[in-house]
Amino acid sequence: MIARLSACAALASGVAFAAFAELSPLEAQELSVPSGQPVEFFETVMDQPAMGLTARFRFLAPELPAYLERLNYEELEADLSSLCVSYALPRLGASVPAMVVISLSAAPTEFGAPDPDVAQVFEAYRPVGETCEWEAF
Repeated sequence: MIARLSACAALASGVAFAAFAELSPLEAQELSVPSGQPVEFFETVMDQPAMGLTARFRFLAPELPAYLERLNYEELEADLSSLCVSYALPRLGASVPAMVVISLSAAPTEFGAPDPDVAQVFEAYRPVGETCEWEAF
């Protein structure tokens, strides 16, 4: 049974790696979001949880704590949605995942490791054509 689970895990990670390899490389670009906060690309993580292939685009936003004090949810979500449409979608190429997750973090963090000292926000979207539709978790 353990060997069978390991084979399934290896297959799933292989699928995620193959999908990651298909992401279209593009020139670095200056990022702007509706709130005006400074944002820069950090990394992309591809994985395949129960809901299907997920592309996670992680961004650094060093001034995020100050913006969290001033922005309401709609303004913050507009930043995340904008990054999904303007940055993530053009890089998906042929590998259209079931979900795109956009995250902002005040400082670099290890993926999946909570850090209570670093402000982080994220939202999930379903890519539909040239737009990102918000997905409730």
